[in-house]
Order: sequence, then structure tokens, then C-alpha cells
Amino acid sequence: MHVQPVTPDGVVAHVVERVLTHDARPVRVLVDGHPSTRPEALADALVEPLRAAGRPTARVGARDFLRQRSLRLEHGHRDPDSLLDAWLDVEALNREVLTSVVRRGRWLPSLRDPATGRSTRAGYAEAPAGTVVVLDGSLLLGRGLDADLAVHLALSPATETRNTPLDEAWTLAAYGRYRREARPERRADVVVRVDHPDRPALLLPA
Repeated sequence: MHVQPVTPDGVVAHVVERVLTHDARPVRVLVDGHPSTRPEALADALVEPLRAAGRPTARVGARDFLRQRSLRLEHGHRDPDSLLDAWLDVEALNREVLTSVVRRGRWLPSLRDPATGRSTRAGYAEAPAGTVVVLDGSLLLGRGLDADLAVHLALSPATETRNTPLDEAWTLAAYGRYRREARPERRADVVVRVDHPDRPALLLPA
């Protein structure tokens, strides 16, 4: 792999360029990373450049599509295997957003409140031709999500550990399994190293 230093704005421009290589059909983009990489910030930053390029956007957060609390917390609040395998409602995300935007021309902005687990009762939004779905979250790759472009914000294990608060240290086992099993740096279409967030670098094929 070739490491190309880039500015944060350069990361946004690179991802937008990749999106625009797709034709006018809907494009589903995943922005994946450890919470400390703030995947939501990159996802938010993509919206205006895409709209300026004439592409409607549907901004979605994986945190609004968690499974019911009784299911995801069946083995307790701090079970790393559950965090990786059971927290995200993959079927609902595909059915209501990622597949729906292609097949039915509509998408659901949210399903459940992440704090209470209750239905948000959100209504469907229409998806005009060429809509780009931008979904952010953690532990997204290799889960069977219907996507066209995957972006991974990569950290070294040491940085990941350093950036994880002590009361969330139990999550590190889930992220370790994720690296070993999902291999996000190989699976993603765009990989950005963000150990130094003000000095990111793109990992490009040699």
C-alpha cells in the first residue's frame, strides 16, 4: 500500500470524488471507524459537497438503528461479543434504508432512540433520483450491509487503546475481534489513517 498524506478537507474531496464516479443511481456510503475517529464528522462533511454536485443526500446514523435493548443487552451492558454481533439491527438498516432507497425510492431516517430503545416513530423520506445515503457508525464492515462504497477510518491498536476512556475499555475486545475477523482495512474501498487526526493519510494501492 502507498501512504499519501492529505488534509482533512482532502479526505472529504477524495470520498466525494469516489462517490461521483457512480452514475445517477442511488449510492450507499458507509463511514466506519472507532468512536474516537468521529466517523459522524466525516459523514456530515460529505453532505454539502455532494449536494453542491447535484446529488441529494440521505444522512443516517447507525446509532439510530440499534436492536431492542432486551436483545442487544441480553448478556449484560459490557459484553464485547454482543457489541460486535448483536447491537446493530442490520436487517432493519437494509430493509428501511439501504435497500429501500434503491427498490422503493424512500428511506427511514431513524428507527429507535439509542438511549431508550423506543421507536422514534419517524416517517419515511422520499429519495429523489441519484440520492446518496451517507451512513456513519462503528463496526459496520463485514456485517452484510448493502453498500456501494465503504470508508474506514483506521487507527493503530495502540492509538485505539489510548483513545478509549477507561469506562469503555471493555469495548476494546470487540474492536480487536473486528480487526481480525472483518479486516476493515482490506475490505474498505477508502482507508484513511487517522492516528493524527489533523494529519490524515490515505492508504492507496501501490
